Amino acid sequence: MLHLRVLAPAELTDDVVAILESDDAVSGLAVVRDSALRPEGDLILADLAREAANDIVDRLRETGVHRRGTVELQPVETWISLSGLRAEVRTPGYSADSVVWADVTQRSYEDTELNWVYLSFMTLATMLAAIAIIVDSQILVIGAMVLGPEFGAIAALGVSLVRRRYSLLWRATATLGLGFIAAIATTFVLVLVGRMLGWITSESVEGVHPETAFIYTPDRWSFIVALIAAAAGVLSLTSAKSGALVGVFISVTTVPAAGNIALGLAFGAGSVIWGSTLQLVVNLTGMALAGWATLALQKAVWSRISLRREKTAARARRRLI
Repeated sequence: MLHLRVLAPAELTDDVVAILESDDAVSGLAVVRDSALRPEGDLILADLAREAANDIVDRLRETGVHRRGTVELQPVETWISLSGLRAEVRTPGYSADSVVWADVTQRSYEDTELNWVYLSFMTLATMLAAIAIIVDSQILVIGAMVLGPEFGAIAALGVSLVRRRYSLLWRATATLGLGFIAAIATTFVLVLVGRMLGWITSESVEGVHPETAFIYTPDRWSFIVALIAAAAGVLSLTSAKSGALVGVFISVTTVPAAGNIALGLAFGAGSVIWGSTLQLVVNLTGMALAGWATLALQKAVWSRISLRREKTAARARRRLI
């Protein structure tokens, strides 16, 4: 169940109310007249089945209320309502499967902001990955994977293609590229300092690493793991159920590969640089492709469900006539 909150100019209120009143997925509706100051107008509140959110939002956008007012969607964690239950039963599909595109798109823009927090997490994760390789620790590699913030930007690539938001595509690409460059550059400088102090030797970089060798030795499984991880990650981001997201973060080796690139650059180890770069490219490519394919499939499925919902509503209207 979702809660809808609309601030609408008075001249658009009747259009908004008509859309909500005519939809069987709406279980509760309230209008508070002359209560809004900016924009000057009315407050409209409604409860609706999550499965119908995209159709209702699209129809609200056609009125232009989002340009002159505000449209908000909020998840309702706990609710007790017979009319709400009936609305969910009447609406085709399942709440956990539904994708609220307005929410997904907004989060994609937020996740692709190249801000101080993003760069800090990316740099700290890359530094931790470099240390993990030096001491040959799988636990630290997992820590670096969890700490890395890049998955949101990778998922945004798929959202931008499916929703045809090409400004988001450019933004996500720039955030990923600049984020990795900044993290690798910072880690590279710190590795040089460690080398000068004698804390890091060429043997610790180019020697045998039985626990972390997978970071710079990509194979067919690297690509398959990236595909599976990205598909699971996108599903957890778009679904009402997101418990699998933590598991996704520790299933791919993008940040660890970036840390190893910094180590290789500091010691001029060509094989380390090449292997880690290939691993990074393989993972980013696999994750981007899987993210796009998962979102495209979800869009196709929900387009059919929306069409079925429209046909059901049309039959109901004909019976009333």
